[in-house]
Amino acid sequence: MLIVNKLIARGQGLAAPLLKRAASVELGWDQRQKSRFDATDSAGRILGVFLPRGSVLRGGDVLVAEDGSLIVVKAAPQPVLVVRPCSQHGTPSDLARAAYHLGNRHVQVEVQPDHLKLEPDHVLAGMLRRMHLIVAEEAAAFEPEAGAYQGGHEHHDHGHEHQHAHEHGQDHDHPDHGHEHGHVHGPGCKHDH
Repeated sequence: MLIVNKLIARGQGLAAPLLKRAASVELGWDQRQKSRFDATDSAGRILGVFLPRGSVLRGGDVLVAEDGSLIVVKAAPQPVLVVRPCSQHGTPSDLARAAYHLGNRHVQVEVQPDHLKLEPDHVLAGMLRRMHLIVAEEAAAFEPEAGAYQGGHEHHDHGHEHQHAHEHGQDHDHPDHGHEHGHVHGPGCKHDH
């Protein structure tokens, strides 16, 4: 068993030819959330992965084994629900509303400009269809949002210097957000009322 205990987010700093020659390992979302697991890479080697607790692997990340070999992580296709607005009457806010309701239920969601992805759940699929969204079952890679407060390895890079007018750690002024919520019927493909 080849022991793996180091992670390079998105292979940052590694030369492209090195990554092309590297073995790969295809993992579903359930496994990529674990910090300790066994897997088999594309070269047929059994990997014993031991990462710091709370580590989350993303497609494109690179694992480094004790012998120095590199293993590129690929997000394996898995069953997902793909949620899209109705092409006839949908608006971008339809997906925003759906993401709000899913987040309110603490559902892990992948947010893309034209669709959302979540793990299959017939109750949530029904809710989304009632919101006049198109819900399809597909097999696809799943890369849900890391969450604003999640610690550990995240998918985006914070290794650059920020060019902001404020200092990090200071309070930011935000406009007051009202909290009135009414019952909204989104523009969907079918209206039964």
